[in-house]
Amino acid sequence: MTTTISPVRTVPQTPEPPELGIDPHRLLGLLRRHATTVTVVTAPGGAGLPPAGFTATSFTSVSLRPQLVSFCLDRDSTSWPAVERARHVAIHILAAGQQHLARTFATKGIDRFADDTIWTPGAYGMPLLRGVLATLVCEVAARVPAGDHAIVLGRPVLAQHGDGEPLLYHDGGYRRLDQEESA
Repeated sequence: MTTTISPVRTVPQTPEPPELGIDPHRLLGLLRRHATTVTVVTAPGGAGLPPAGFTATSFTSVSLRPQLVSFCLDRDSTSWPAVERARHVAIHILAAGQQHLARTFATKGIDRFADDTIWTPGAYGMPLLRGVLATLVCEVAARVPAGDHAIVLGRPVLAQHGDGEPLLYHDGGYRRLDQEESA
C-alpha cells in the first residue's frame, strides 16, 4: 500500500495588527488643514486657584435640545485645575485682528490676566474678555475624559455677540475670511 503524502501547504501568516491610529506627525499635518474659529475659554479661580484662561480651537456646538456646546482641554494644562473645579466657564469667540489675545492666552508661564484693560470681572466670578466677537457663559454640564484631554460640555446661560468677522486658525497661522494674517 502506497501512501501519498500531500504537500505541506503553508498558511500565510497574518501580519501583526498595525498600531492603532496613524503617525502623529501625519495627524497633526492633517489637522492643520482644518480651519476653525479661535476661542479663549476663561474660568474663575477660587479655593487657592487663580483664574484660568487658554486659547482653544476645539469649541463646537453639540446640541440644541438640550442646548450644549463643548471644548477640549489637555488635563496636564495649567488651566485644567481651575476648569476641573469650575461650575461656569466663558467661551469668547475672537474677532479678526485679535491675534494678540490668542497669543496671550496660548503662551505658557505668564500671567494672562496681568493686563486689566483686556478683561473685566463677569458673572459667576470669571474674567470676561473685552471687544471679542461673541461671549457665551456656560454652566459646566459634564467633563468627559478622552485620552490625555477632557471634553467639557457646557449649557449656555448668558450670551452676547457683536458684528464683524471671526479670527480663524488654519495651517499654523491666524487668518481672516478675506486675507491671511501672520502667526
